[in-house]
Amino acid sequence: MKTVLLVNGSPREAGCTRTALEEVAGALERHGLATRFFNLGTAPVHGCTACGACTELKRCILEDDVCNELLDLMQQADAVVIGSPVYYAGPNGALCAVLDRVFFASQGSLAHKPAAAVVNCRRGGASAAFDRLNKYFTINRMPVVSSQYWNSTHGFTPDQVRQDAEGLQTMRTLGDNLAWLLLNLEKAGLEPPTPEPWTPTHFIR
Repeated sequence: MKTVLLVNGSPREAGCTRTALEEVAGALERHGLATRFFNLGTAPVHGCTACGACTELKRCILEDDVCNELLDLMQQADAVVIGSPVYYAGPNGALCAVLDRVFFASQGSLAHKPAAAVVNCRRGGASAAFDRLNKYFTINRMPVVSSQYWNSTHGFTPDQVRQDAEGLQTMRTLGDNLAWLLLNLEKAGLEPPTPEPWTPTHFIR
């Protein structure tokens, strides 16, 4: 059975972001897919120290936070949905600190894994936060799954999010589209394309 990892990037385990992600999960499960939640929580996390050790280790050298646990779960999953609250028109800073390290340490191991971002805000800043999260996927050759609108819900409490009818529909449509893509990829059985060797081009010479 295909499994989708849903990452709750909010410090609140049962808050607005989780509410939105549960709507996605419900749609996925109706298509026969398994779902697994990962909660970022409130424990301290490191930012990247630019040590470069992960290029050899294929994991972060800093072992005392959730980074490597999350990397392992993302590598095991067939698809990933990352959710975040919106803080100052961006995702949770702790989430980004972890994702910077997860994706750099992944060293290409997440390529071709379908992915999507979900954000929740009280009022504004959703599209900027949504764009920030999608950049992790596009630089890692991960197919970005769309919905019927940008993947955002609105509300200051879970109960308010549940009143956002269009937002919840957008979450369900995202789940439907992700399930459709995963199941059709499985049916097709196609091997991913072989990447060309990287051609770095530096602008300062």
